[in-house]
Amino acid sequence: MNTPLATASGTPSGTPSSTAPGSAAALAVLPRPSADEFDAVLHHGAYMPLTQFGVIDATGDDAASFLHGQLTNDTQHLDGASARLAGYCSAKGRLLASFLTWRSGDTIRLLLSKDVQPAVQKRLSMFILRAKAKLVDASGELAAVGLAGDVRKALSGVFDALPDGVHVQVDGAAGSLIRVPDALERLRYLWIGPKVQVEALLPSLDDKLKRVSPAVWDWLDIRAGEPRITQPVVEQFVPQMVNFDVLGAVNFRKGCYPGQEVVARSQYRGTIKRRTSLASVDGELDDIRPGAELFHSDDPGQPCGMIVNAAWAQGGGVDLLVEIKLAALESGSVRLGAADGPALRFLALPYGLPTEV
Repeated sequence: MNTPLATASGTPSGTPSSTAPGSAAALAVLPRPSADEFDAVLHHGAYMPLTQFGVIDATGDDAASFLHGQLTNDTQHLDGASARLAGYCSAKGRLLASFLTWRSGDTIRLLLSKDVQPAVQKRLSMFILRAKAKLVDASGELAAVGLAGDVRKALSGVFDALPDGVHVQVDGAAGSLIRVPDALERLRYLWIGPKVQVEALLPSLDDKLKRVSPAVWDWLDIRAGEPRITQPVVEQFVPQMVNFDVLGAVNFRKGCYPGQEVVARSQYRGTIKRRTSLASVDGELDDIRPGAELFHSDDPGQPCGMIVNAAWAQGGGVDLLVEIKLAALESGSVRLGAADGPALRFLALPYGLPTEV
């Protein structure tokens, strides 16, 4: 049965109030996917409306140069055939948001977590000053859809050409199609386009692909090792702590941006002692959420890390991206919430991390 596609984000009613780390229960936001939803992604093909994202459109003659001076990646040279990850930092180098950025005609689009969008858009707008640039919430006019698995044949009925590499994007009458990193060796694509066109074309996918919960996309992002900054972890991490330097979300040769000195000092002075790892935990626990603290068995008095993202996993339990002291991975066990809490099982990331000195 077809149900109407939700837009990438509802219109926010205002800037969200400040939220302390760990105070929001993330897994309750999206219902747990069924076994056949996971199966569709892993063994066939599936699509899912991505209601957890919002979109900011940047327009105007100075839009690229303005964003270039605010984000961790290069937007000045962003062309119409590629997409890039980027972060937005405080003056202390701590991430306020993470984005996927790309061009659609003369517009630069920023896809980010829906719960941080109002505050981030308001903050960025404060620094436009005399620049010829405008930021607008485009979430109400656009729909975002994720596709994963064996989806190329279905997509070829919507787009004339498909992206042939990660972070390659193509534009068409139906919007933009961007290939994003594989998860569990399954292809993944993001389709962002005008809501009316997307909703009109979705029925053509239903004969070929299964529609599944947006929570499946959160799980796939985690298995791809790609962290997302959401409200509970705002200002908790410098970019390297969530592997943004490895994922290509930081350009160390570009000009200044808020927090650049802190980010550069962490990179070049060998002070990166914390990274993000992939892990899983068994059980159905209320305290599995972004911002929840982790403890090491040998040092129960102080937290050794924090959950960045969490999602229901195939086969039960929860998969996690966790920011953690590298030393805590060398021996002993890492536990959730307390030194005697549930134990984490660490998994291999789909990419390598540099050896820290």
